[in-house]
Amino acid sequence: MANHIGPTSTSILIIGCGTWGSSTALHLARRGYRNVTVLDPYEVPSAISAGNDVNKIKGYARADSFSGNEDHETYVSSRLVAESTKAWETDPVFSPYYHDTGHVIAASKPEHIEDLRVREGADKPESGFLALRTAVDFRSTMPKGVLTGEFPSWKGWHKKTGCGWVHARKALTSAAMEAQRMGVKLITGSPAGDVKALIIEEGDVKGARTADGAEHRADRTILCAGATAPQLLDLKGQLRPTAWTLAHIKMTPEEVKLYKDLPVLFNVERGFFLEPDEDNHELKICDEHPGYCNWTSPSQDGGRNTSVPFARHQIPTVSEEGVSQFLRECMPHLADRPFAFARICWCADTPNRAFLICQHPEYTSLTLGIGGSGHGFKDIPVIGGYIADCLEGKLDPRMARTWRWRPETAVGRDWHDVQGRMGGSDSVLNFANVKEDEWTSIAPRL
Repeated sequence: MANHIGPTSTSILIIGCGTWGSSTALHLARRGYRNVTVLDPYEVPSAISAGNDVNKIKGYARADSFSGNEDHETYVSSRLVAESTKAWETDPVFSPYYHDTGHVIAASKPEHIEDLRVREGADKPESGFLALRTAVDFRSTMPKGVLTGEFPSWKGWHKKTGCGWVHARKALTSAAMEAQRMGVKLITGSPAGDVKALIIEEGDVKGARTADGAEHRADRTILCAGATAPQLLDLKGQLRPTAWTLAHIKMTPEEVKLYKDLPVLFNVERGFFLEPDEDNHELKICDEHPGYCNWTSPSQDGGRNTSVPFARHQIPTVSEEGVSQFLRECMPHLADRPFAFARICWCADTPNRAFLICQHPEYTSLTLGIGGSGHGFKDIPVIGGYIADCLEGKLDPRMARTWRWRPETAVGRDWHDVQGRMGGSDSVLNFANVKEDEWTSIAPRL
């Protein structure tokens, strides 16, 4: 273990100012750390951060276990949900961006409807769910004129309170700006904030080198680089960068008023939508599928399977059709409206979708805060506190066990595992197989 750390004496370098990097910077500043620097190749909010989004679903206080290890994962998830929910409600950095509007959850295939019922505990009286069995039931959850579809084969449940959505971009920016106000140094943009390599000397990480050739040395380094982390560190196959797709359609001022304060609507096979953004009057829709990877040739990367993230403000036309199908089933009056914006959004999956928050076993001055696995944004108010706990060597033992360095779980990894996700082709797709004319061609924003 590296030398003892102290708020006034230890220099800390955070790589990445996305969701987890900004949260970590904020929590360290709140603990009194006075020498914290954050590097990111993009200005806040980072153009490639999954958190740079108009809205994200904030679920209710239900524990998740993605791999069946109930003893530890359910405890960890329950604690995370409880603490993050409290912070969304009470922390002034985040509370302005939480909207407790409720949500509607649904599925279409009988086996997925049953799985949803069991997983959500939806038929338990204390759950607060109202069963939805007909198109009329679904339409009744929102003002007249919002849901106009026939909802073919849909079955679901409506929970009116205790969940909803958060304005992700504003919450992310709020965390980073508050950290900066408290003394954290943000070095963003390329080349000054673009980390190209870790500085490894004497068997340990001493900081990072950026694209301008500068060396940023620190007593401790925290890697919060999200889906790009495997490009900086050999993670032994523990992360699979995976992308999803989203699109926006323009709404009229009258529609924005009608769609205000709606519950989230989420069909686990089709997709979801959240109320229009108040700033640009656009409705965000995501088609549901197990994700895309961008596989490189093994010969290009030492024989390893590597999915390399890239930024693009278009989506494959198969996802465009997925969005349209979702809209035809629930809001057909919007199904033919052109997209105003679209993008791919990267995250990084561990083999069991539990986070990777730990000290590196070889580089003792390096702390990892990665592996969001598609469900990490909702914890932005508190996740940086756990990463700080790990840095200080006082992380809850059950959390430490669940989030430990675990390369054994990646031995013989099935890189095409859908990991409990569904929709679309029910398979993980490869961007390398998408031809150039199989992408949307949405005009860029001015």
